[in-house]
Amino acid sequence: MAMTELLTAAQMRAIEAAAIASGEVTGLELMERAGQGVVEAIFAKWPELAAGSFRAVVLCGPGGNGGDGFVVARLLKEWGWETTVHLRDAGKEARSDAATTRAAYEAIGGITMPMPDPLDRAQARSILGLTDANLDGPILLVDAMFGTGLTRSIDRADGSLCALLYDMGDLIARIGIKLRIVAVDIPSGLCADSGRVLTVEGRDDEDPVIHADLTVTFHGMKVGHMLAEGPYRSGSLLVVDLGLDPHGSDGACRLVGRPAAWRLAKHNGHKFAHGHAFILSGPAGDGGAARLAARGALRIGAGLVTLGCPEAALAENAARLDAVMLKVVDGAEDLAAVLGDARINALCLGPGLGVERAEEMLGVALRVVREDHAPCTVLDADALTALSRDPALFALLHKNCVLTPHGGEFARLFPDIAAKLKAPATRGPAYSKVDAAREAAKRAGCVVLFKGADTVIAGPDGRCAINSAAYERAAPWLATAGSGDVLAGFITGLLARGFAPFEAACTGAWLHVECARSFGPGLIAEDLAEELPKVFRALGV
Repeated sequence: MAMTELLTAAQMRAIEAAAIASGEVTGLELMERAGQGVVEAIFAKWPELAAGSFRAVVLCGPGGNGGDGFVVARLLKEWGWETTVHLRDAGKEARSDAATTRAAYEAIGGITMPMPDPLDRAQARSILGLTDANLDGPILLVDAMFGTGLTRSIDRADGSLCALLYDMGDLIARIGIKLRIVAVDIPSGLCADSGRVLTVEGRDDEDPVIHADLTVTFHGMKVGHMLAEGPYRSGSLLVVDLGLDPHGSDGACRLVGRPAAWRLAKHNGHKFAHGHAFILSGPAGDGGAARLAARGALRIGAGLVTLGCPEAALAENAARLDAVMLKVVDGAEDLAAVLGDARINALCLGPGLGVERAEEMLGVALRVVREDHAPCTVLDADALTALSRDPALFALLHKNCVLTPHGGEFARLFPDIAAKLKAPATRGPAYSKVDAAREAAKRAGCVVLFKGADTVIAGPDGRCAINSAAYERAAPWLATAGSGDVLAGFITGLLARGFAPFEAACTGAWLHVECARSFGPGLIAEDLAEELPKVFRALGV
């Protein structure tokens, strides 16, 4: 399946440094390309802004991000705009390429003003030309202060930066849609590696990060654009090509993309050639989650799917299922007998199973080994809770397992890791959901799919991918009961078809979001599996 590399701030710096050292490009040329790209992105998003002369305020820092901002200001002024740059820490850029871009801007009459420090709210409004009598502010605010290089926390004590940023909520409410906010690389105040707000520990008031309408980044998307607050703060995200060589990075995290149609298609062979998935269900009245998982496994292409349930739940499940087969599994001995069938090559335990029943069944399921190969096993919901209660069960996890926790389940399974992720982010690069998933996968010795709009899939070998349901792939309708059970079924069905655990988790997560996007508003969990045929046809399967 297609995977797009996501960069950390350090990896991006290394790519730029290598290009400059090789003579491929100069630092000044990179700033010119970046600034030109930002202006083109602005005009592409808001074509009406290219048709006239307007007013822009550009907030610059003394580093490379500020250098890009000076290029933006110069190009807009050359276009006929009224532009003003407010520079934080003026003078620190004196010996850098940013000083050259500032000089070029000022050479055509551009105005640069230092930000007062400290800066109160009245001064912040004044920077934007706002008074109680005049709300005719700028039509464009460009944030080019920190970018991806931010490593320290920012708070109101930063004055020139934060008082302005804190005031943005009030300003936007008063100005309305007239103000467009553009972030250069990433909204200032966000960690480019984690998407988390860098703030001072102990502060519980509003955070000092603006919400951009458009974020323009360079060469490639950063990890922080896809995690935590990144999508929420960035608005639309556009990548500008700087003309640099790809320079693949070791240990990179990747963005899950469109799966290959041929990989999902069925070719020659009978039903057993496409695998036999076994879904374990709970007691009567609690079988809905397992039925959702079973239909998901069947729809995604497993050759056969069997649901194992207590005898008391047999009639209930038989009334609701036709193509899914049924097997009575009252206790651990029954499960052991069922798993003696070597044609069953993928298991799913957890959805609607009940914690006590999960504890009983896990010991059997995780000990099954056939010719030194354990069947692929998806553990979700109640099975994850059972694992968190019993270290002996956790120790039975193997490389063919896939754990699919949401935030609460992750915290129960890995409390120390979750605590690090929850702690305030005061320095960059901050501990991220990618870091947490990788650490959890290494500890568990298997694939961990850490659910959310920013789902992270990590393998015990360090591989990592993000399946993002943000930006153009936003799927808020997935926030509905039972959607996670269907995802567990999708992954189980792909495992039955022969997908490796990491690949099955990535592919299942991508299809899960795509089904929600295809169906749209009003989605309930039952709709997800039934939408798969339409999604497959759109993929050319």
